[in-house]
Amino acid sequence: MADSEHSLQAVVFDLDGLMVNTEELDHQVGQILLERRGRDFSNELKRKMMGLPAALAFQRMIEEHGLEDTPEELQTEGDQLLAALLPNRLQTMPGLADLMDSLEKAGIPKAVATSSPRSFASTVLNRFHLQARFHFVLTSDDVHRAKPHPDIYWKAAELLGVPSGRMMVLEDSENGCRAAVQAGAWVVAVPAKHSCDHRFCGARLVANSLNDPRILLALGVDMPPRRLPLDLPIGNGYTRSASCRRFPFSS
Repeated sequence: MADSEHSLQAVVFDLDGLMVNTEELDHQVGQILLERRGRDFSNELKRKMMGLPAALAFQRMIEEHGLEDTPEELQTEGDQLLAALLPNRLQTMPGLADLMDSLEKAGIPKAVATSSPRSFASTVLNRFHLQARFHFVLTSDDVHRAKPHPDIYWKAAELLGVPSGRMMVLEDSENGCRAAVQAGAWVVAVPAKHSCDHRFCGARLVANSLNDPRILLALGVDMPPRRLPLDLPIGNGYTRSASCRRFPFSS
């Protein structure tokens, strides 16, 4: 990595939907919860809930459908459903292992900042022996205001000892991206199927996956020669992906 006061100096990962496929599983849980109540889990509601801590996400669900449940009741029921899915369905997202290896070889500090509670984050990360590879893990338990507020990314920059503008943040959701942008971070959106309809206003780059070579290029990390993917910028601030519609990648 280039030694410059203007270079990116650290990387912070979101967890759900970015590192692991828990957003996909959360969507299945939400679908079951609402089917049990005779309601539909619309894509618009999924977008509004994604990236929020559980209590706020379930409050959005209650308000959207006029449910009589409390957020705590929905979360308890949802946790039971999710616990049944995790053992056989939990997976890391494509490109995570290679990206982490590259960052470690380059000596770039990395951390996690998630809206999940610490107990869940630790369970998921330790399932793949990942937690010890990060300098620290921040969760919704560590801040008064969770995403989409910027507090968790301000705290991450403080703990990393870098200005927020020198910190790359990898996010897969609109709410998470909003938090990172408001914190002043250098934001890379990494949408998957569950977030193809999100808007990533302020993101400096929309990546095809964690394997997108532009992530390492932005960090100044040397890469072996390889053929670049077909979804490079096509002009006017947009990129095209086989699985997603076009997104703005810069403000």
